[in-house]
Amino acid sequence: MKLGMQPKVEIFSDPETNNSTYLVRDPSSRACAVIDSLQSYDLFSGRFSTTPAQKVIEFIQSEGLKLEWILETHIHADHFSAAGFLREKMGGKIAIGEKICEVQKTFKKFYNLGAEFVPDGSHFDHLFQDEEKFSIGNLPCQVLFTPGHTPACASYLIGGSVFTGDTLFMPDSGTARCDFPGGDAGELYDSIQKIFALPGETKLFVAHDYKAPGREKFAWESSVNEQKRHNVHVGGNRSREEFCEIRRTRDLSLSTPRMMLAAIQSNIRGGRMPPPEDDGTTYLKVPVNKL
Repeated sequence: MKLGMQPKVEIFSDPETNNSTYLVRDPSSRACAVIDSLQSYDLFSGRFSTTPAQKVIEFIQSEGLKLEWILETHIHADHFSAAGFLREKMGGKIAIGEKICEVQKTFKKFYNLGAEFVPDGSHFDHLFQDEEKFSIGNLPCQVLFTPGHTPACASYLIGGSVFTGDTLFMPDSGTARCDFPGGDAGELYDSIQKIFALPGETKLFVAHDYKAPGREKFAWESSVNEQKRHNVHVGGNRSREEFCEIRRTRDLSLSTPRMMLAAIQSNIRGGRMPPPEDDGTTYLKVPVNKL
């Protein structure tokens, strides 16, 4: 497989969530896409801030770009998506992998959502199929389903770069957890092998960096070769069985993400809040003793 042209990539990192939002530009036109956008939420006051998304909008406007796609790699458990806000302000299509419907069905039951929430993916403008091709301006793109962290995880091969979401972190941090509903360590291993089959020089951009012990700076970019050689969970030709055991042991030590119970209710709706209740106020539900 030959690598395509390299996109221009702008990184908007968020220190509160260790998340990175990517603005991906076609170098031959004004077209762009935003991957894994976010907005801030204060758990104590219940107040939102669109400041992180506003920074992305200001950049798009200052560069005279046209937002074509608002891409989600999966339903995030650690932050609120700003996809709905970006679409309202800048246009573009909100898109995610078609297995989002499985995730929506799981959380419709988990939150005991009523008839207003239909788990059919209609909260998103486009549902990608595995290996589906699309474009950002003249920049060729392809969807790679990479389940394991969640059933709906997808990575985006854009030109000569892959945006992996939570599937891979930086090599010294390893891989995503697999203990969320529908997660599976064996599936994650298989998904990673799909990425590892790409040319070694393929650039990989990760959704999170937690700055592993011993490293001074945050980092967001690696390569297929670097990950294959040095990833602490899956590199060095580690077997599927070895990886599953590492992941199982690691996941048992992890706590529930602090934003999870609040954020998923919005993120399964394409980054929009549940509808207001009869008093005109929007509420987020917290299931008690359910996890």
